[in-house]
Amino acid sequence: MEAFHQAQVNGNATALATVVAVKGSAYRRPGARMLITEAGRTTGTISGGCLERDVILRAQRVIERRETSLVAYDSTDEDDIDFGVGLGCGGVIRILIEPLPRPNEPSHLAPLDGLLRRREAGVLATVWQVSSPELAKPGSRLLLGGDGGLWNDIANPQLAARIGEDARGLLRTRRSAARTCELPAGHAEVLLEVLEPPLPFVVFGGGHDAVSLVQLAFSLGWHVTVVDGRPAAASRTRFPRADAVVLCRPEQARDLVRLSSDTVAVVMTHNYRNDLRLLELLLPSPVRYLGLLGPKARSERLLQDLEDAGLNVTLAQRSRLHAPIGLDVGADNSEEIAVAMVAEIMAALAGRTGAPLKERRTPIHDHARSDQIPPAQTLAVAECGLS
Repeated sequence: MEAFHQAQVNGNATALATVVAVKGSAYRRPGARMLITEAGRTTGTISGGCLERDVILRAQRVIERRETSLVAYDSTDEDDIDFGVGLGCGGVIRILIEPLPRPNEPSHLAPLDGLLRRREAGVLATVWQVSSPELAKPGSRLLLGGDGGLWNDIANPQLAARIGEDARGLLRTRRSAARTCELPAGHAEVLLEVLEPPLPFVVFGGGHDAVSLVQLAFSLGWHVTVVDGRPAAASRTRFPRADAVVLCRPEQARDLVRLSSDTVAVVMTHNYRNDLRLLELLLPSPVRYLGLLGPKARSERLLQDLEDAGLNVTLAQRSRLHAPIGLDVGADNSEEIAVAMVAEIMAALAGRTGAPLKERRTPIHDHARSDQIPPAQTLAVAECGLS
């Protein structure tokens, strides 16, 4: 969104390339996007690098002609060794390339930007293939906000109603999906994506090691809040990448920091009493993940002191507490420790173990989003790296 707004300010036309369907293996999954300006500048990726060059060339033609294009890249041909190795997989990837609106033209981007600013979940449905132009144009969308607000530019009311019903169901389950909508007027292929707001990440402690952690969390797009009671530590100068910096004592955090069921909280104050007060606040809270920096013996002592003081630490609270936080990767300095911490957080949120991928016996990616691709009808097939 930032890149799109900046391109509009600079007077540059843009196109959006979206992975809408994947059959087999691919580097990125449905919903991956890349913004392309008319000058060929890009933001985001839709593959490991082998598709981008061709997609940029196609996007520039899309911008020039103001016409949406649907492209298929097939790396399943075992005889095409260069293409298969370049793509790094053995699948079929379909990408929708569309011109984005000029200033003051209506589109889904304005309400989408509103969702982002309000940190609100929603469902974005993209129609990427239709059997009849009476249903919708490829690139037509429906956006459902968490508050029930609806925006759509799908021409067929029946199709819009069907997709809206599906979107409401997915908003409850928080699972993206692919749909084939069959109607008397024809059928449409639709990608429905559950859009989650940036992960709320709260770091209690503004020490030297927190700087590396905040920088890494920022690079992942998380919404980062730093909390510390020391003015020198809780400063914008120290944490320029944080979304919020809160100067307060542990006992004040309850009223000043939002702790929801989506929140990831990490305690790293390097102060025993502060950690004790923060755990007293955070263990009974609804936070999704709670990490504590420090040796295991120290963590057990903290828990014992809390129980001795009358706090009933339940099994559920203990299972949500990751102490000591981090994967065992041999981390030593603050940058490496930040990687170990973030890696464990990502694994925990995804329900993964953090074990080496070579030991995994099931597919790396969750195929619930889309792995059933209908037969190609009007798709242009391009070889990797060639226009």
